Amino acid sequence: MLSEGSKSQEKEMDVVGHLSELRNRIIVTAVFFLLFFVAGFIYVEDIYWFFAKDLGFQLTAISPGEILWLYFSMAGLIAIAGTMPILAFQFWSFVKPGLTPRERKVSLSYIPFIFILFIIGLVFGYFLFTEFIIPFLLTLNNGMFEVMFTVDRYFKFLLRVTLPLAILFELPIIVMFLTNLGILTPDFLKKTRRYAYFVLIIVSTMITPPDFILPLLVAIPLIIIYEISIGLSKRVYRKKLKRHEEFMSDSNI
Repeated sequence: MLSEGSKSQEKEMDVVGHLSELRNRIIVTAVFFLLFFVAGFIYVEDIYWFFAKDLGFQLTAISPGEILWLYFSMAGLIAIAGTMPILAFQFWSFVKPGLTPRERKVSLSYIPFIFILFIIGLVFGYFLFTEFIIPFLLTLNNGMFEVMFTVDRYFKFLLRVTLPLAILFELPIIVMFLTNLGILTPDFLKKTRRYAYFVLIIVSTMITPPDFILPLLVAIPLIIIYEISIGLSKRVYRKKLKRHEEFMSDSNI
């Protein structure tokens, strides 16, 4: 039998090993982030024209600092989008030893959808921004002013709308993963539904201009995503219970 001192030393070594592994995975993620950042920095002109080609107005830079900010923000956006699946894979690899073989297989299949949903969220945010938010703000002018859009203000406003939506579009995958691990249940999501709605409405109000219609345009899709998350959680939870019942029945044979 191991002595208390040996057990304590073994636990300390185990904790040190986990921390060392976590550090290595963070380093790997940071390296990929830098690589994607450099790639975005190199192709920033193509990225800029992708966003600016359909604008009905000219963007203006009033200082060299705005140009530099544009390079860093566009490169950062590419780095975040590209690193999302890498970060998810590193997290999955870190928790993999504590998962069953089936949980490993199922949770690994979620990773591509993390990137897909993030891109869908960005596209939805961009569509909302260009088709509703900017036209609405321009109608408030009504010929009273000569409107000048600076690069800094325009893209800060754009990122303020698109990034939160892209992150919130990850909700179904996060809910499925946590349900699969037994951390979340459909009942908990149902009980907290009213609070979740309240938070989503606050978020939609924060990222849109002070208007009654625009926050609703943002909040409704987010609420639908939450309801989809509940449905997916139910599906995962039922499968999890079924596997547990099958295991218990096999054990009693």
